[in-house]
Amino acid sequence: MPAHSKIRAVLFDLDGTLADTAPDLAYALNQTLIEAGKTALPLEPIRAVASNGSAPLIELGFGRNLDKATFEQHRQHLLSVYMDNLTRETTLMSGMESLLEELEQNNILWGVVTNKPARFTDPLMAQLNLDQRASTIVSGDTTEHPKPHPLPLLHACKQLGTEPDECLYLGDAERDIEAGKRAEMGTIACRFGYLAEEDEIEQWGADRIIDHPQEVLAWI
Repeated sequence: MPAHSKIRAVLFDLDGTLADTAPDLAYALNQTLIEAGKTALPLEPIRAVASNGSAPLIELGFGRNLDKATFEQHRQHLLSVYMDNLTRETTLMSGMESLLEELEQNNILWGVVTNKPARFTDPLMAQLNLDQRASTIVSGDTTEHPKPHPLPLLHACKQLGTEPDECLYLGDAERDIEAGKRAEMGTIACRFGYLAEEDEIEQWGADRIIDHPQEVLAWI
């Protein structure tokens, strides 16, 4: 973990770290299931895979035995519904607004590095009124490689004008911590995020594990 006095920026994963996007992803999946004549799923099992993209959501709802064409048809329908409902229920994670305000008051830059494609990330951030507050927004297709490759985080540093060891990266998935470590940033794993039962957060190698966003302030 970089020395506290050196931290100039805090970067966040989006889904399950900065924002609670699971309700709207669940809505998109359930509308897709209902249209296919299937039963809607409760939120909790959907939350566990909400950080992982559209394919795991379709697998959760329909199983793994769909032919490729049907799978893709359902996936595209889910994405279409989601695009129209990006912030139907999505809000910042509990305690996150207070953290962002503290960072801004202390002239600490903050931004987002997500694997979510820009066509969803950009309007979502705008609808949450965060696009002008964030100093950088890096999506899954902004650079040649998504996380766990370090390139998106290094690209964020370039945009911020910071060195990697002047940044902290927060995430709720092992790929986030791997990317942060490979970029030589301080890494913080978020227990309040979208963890599945099989996730062993203590084994990810993060510099710190936190249960609430405000705990980040102890490391700045």
